[in-house]
Amino acid sequence: MNIPHEMNSGRLEILRRLMQSGLALMLLALLLALASFAANAERIKELASVQGVRENQLIGYGLVVGLDGTGDQTTQTPFTVQSLTTMLSQLGVTLPPGASLQLKNVAAVMVTASLPPFARPGQPIDVTVSSLGNAKSLRGGTLLLTPLKGADGQTYAMAQGNVLVGGVGASTGSGTSVQVNHLGVGRVAGGATVERMVPTQLGGDGHIKLGVHSADFTTTHRIVDAINSAFGAGTASAMDGRTVRVSAPADPGERVGFLARMESLEVRPGSSAARVIVNARTGSVVMNQAVSIETCAVAHGNLSVVITTEPVISQPGPLSGGQTVQAERSQIEIRQDRGLLTMVKGVSLGEVVKALNAIGATPQDLLSILQAMKAAGALRAQLEII
Repeated sequence: MNIPHEMNSGRLEILRRLMQSGLALMLLALLLALASFAANAERIKELASVQGVRENQLIGYGLVVGLDGTGDQTTQTPFTVQSLTTMLSQLGVTLPPGASLQLKNVAAVMVTASLPPFARPGQPIDVTVSSLGNAKSLRGGTLLLTPLKGADGQTYAMAQGNVLVGGVGASTGSGTSVQVNHLGVGRVAGGATVERMVPTQLGGDGHIKLGVHSADFTTTHRIVDAINSAFGAGTASAMDGRTVRVSAPADPGERVGFLARMESLEVRPGSSAARVIVNARTGSVVMNQAVSIETCAVAHGNLSVVITTEPVISQPGPLSGGQTVQAERSQIEIRQDRGLLTMVKGVSLGEVVKALNAIGATPQDLLSILQAMKAAGALRAQLEII
């Protein structure tokens, strides 16, 4: 039997299209898988930091002057007068003994700043100025020269400049006042100049240590694999569940380029442990997607106590000489809503939320319910109360 050439050509064309469509589906599935991996992946820069490269906290005590009558009340804050007297004496101004200064435009403040890593002398940094006494506002004030010291007592920066306060307030003589935001804290952008640098050892022995932000063996292992895949086997090794030792080039310029490429590598972090965070003060309940609940039965009912007070007038009898007395009569009523026994089970975050909503509990009630579930062994998560 002879098959026409046109029929063979048609079948070949159909087969070719089917193969193309199959390849297209495979390519689409591969792209979706890569996109899903990229969506969950994070750079090493977000997952870990180089040990030794850190900020250092600075603190200092100073004075803010030029306030519009909103400074410290000197009778209640004697340290403000003492600080001003000491500063004036250093500037050659000697006050007579026993002089009483009635200041309204001066406020004692604490100045704080963060010294960034690799900061060099002459570089500006931002400072935060916070009122120490009872000043009403720091708006419009000027911070006088203030040394900023580290934990070792050494001066690392000098701060001075105009204080910028984000709030605003107004008051009248009758005591009426309006205030927006906080007036006792301000900021001086670039108000401090670095005077001393903090030495930072970065790979002095040929190795750099990465500190993973969360102690997770899976994430640490994946970081090691990503570095070794990019720079060769043996470049990185895990010292524990939070520290990775990396061999770095000896030349400082090559070391910086090596770190720039390394921190840009993408790693998919390991799944975090199931955890439920409960804030007992605000009633907030937050849980991650790994939380699950074993099958359990929960009965929940509301208990409310209502107290009502009514005034009662007691009238004396005629010609008795008594007085009318007003008293109060209180009634206490206890109401308890019925709590139905509800089956609760959830293996995903959506099911857990749906099951807890079915109980009809408020966030405050969830505190007790989650603790009871944890005690019964039904809550498969770490319960942390803050």
